[in-house]
Amino acid sequence: MLPLHTRATVTGGLARPLLKVLDLSEALRGRYPFDRVAVHRPPDGPDLDGTALRELGFAAVLCRGAEDRVDGLPAVHSLGNPDVVRPGDVIRVRPDAGQVSVLFRRGANANSLFVTERCNSRCLMCSQPPRDEDDSWRVGELFELVSLLDADLDQLGVTGGEPTLLGPGLPELIRRCRTALPITTLHILTNGRAFATPRVADAVRDGVGRVVWAVPLYADVPFRHDFVVQVDGAFNETVNGIHNLAERGHAIEVRFVVHAQTLPRMERFAEFVYRNMPFVSHVAFMGLEPMGFAKVNRDRLWVDPLDYGPALARAASSLQGRGIATSIYNVPLCVLPRQAWPLARQSISDWKNVYDPACGECAVRARCCGFFASYGAAWRSRGIQAIRIEEAAQ
Repeated sequence: MLPLHTRATVTGGLARPLLKVLDLSEALRGRYPFDRVAVHRPPDGPDLDGTALRELGFAAVLCRGAEDRVDGLPAVHSLGNPDVVRPGDVIRVRPDAGQVSVLFRRGANANSLFVTERCNSRCLMCSQPPRDEDDSWRVGELFELVSLLDADLDQLGVTGGEPTLLGPGLPELIRRCRTALPITTLHILTNGRAFATPRVADAVRDGVGRVVWAVPLYADVPFRHDFVVQVDGAFNETVNGIHNLAERGHAIEVRFVVHAQTLPRMERFAEFVYRNMPFVSHVAFMGLEPMGFAKVNRDRLWVDPLDYGPALARAASSLQGRGIATSIYNVPLCVLPRQAWPLARQSISDWKNVYDPACGECAVRARCCGFFASYGAAWRSRGIQAIRIEEAAQ
């Protein structure tokens, strides 16, 4: 697990906080404007010509220590954890706080744009509890960030909070991504409720063929879904939103988080999706992330995955067997019935992915999702164990 933030010292005045970090050879290719590039100077690399870099207009140098600075250019140096930032990354530098944050990590298994902390739902297990404050400043930063991303990305997440609360900012973000990232699919996590209004669904028309809308649905009946998201009428809005998107040609993923409040409806949920939403491109059954509201509501949510594993295998297999692509996220292989293993994915972002001590000798660790970094004794299944080589081969 590699964190996304570290302390740093900044010398010289940075013109803007967002920087693309590049080795000199890549920086000189001109893919990114020089005034938005921090040239990476490795500790064992050659000396850099500060006069030339300054005349070319580079924004800064990122280096190991104060002694590696280049005359005449701002420097970001003395990182608390030098491994946090690597060439290709996009960083936000806050000189006043002495903090560097990685907003994009080249080579990561998942990169996302975090668009807002606001949300119009209050899900019992939300790992990112919403905050009702004006963070519209993020929109301008997102537009700048998109232009600094690697153009060969296969997929980019968009998350929050609730992205549709950006209003016209969300369609504009989609358009800018189409321009800057011509081959990238956007995977946008949304509760889907706003799309129950046809004009909102119409506004994201540029996402057809380029966006997968990941919409959580937690039951086949209104009362259960509405209780989980803590909003009356949310089920009907979400279902109508999904259908409005589908009518306009969008790709849709339906997500179902497994816990004590959703488990009683899980198999009927699978049947509901098959009969009412056969057009969806993917269904994801997801284990809990023990963060945020999930921690506060643990006693209302916790079910040992070992106990729900058989029902999960039946629900997921029923959809997969009927032609709807289905995955299981965030559930370790050792607590799943063997027939569900082909549907289990390495789903946890690498910056928050850990493994239990018991996993050290496991023969299938390389293809198991492991655990969230927030996982601990209160969330540990009694079924966690290392799978032996002979068991893995069965």
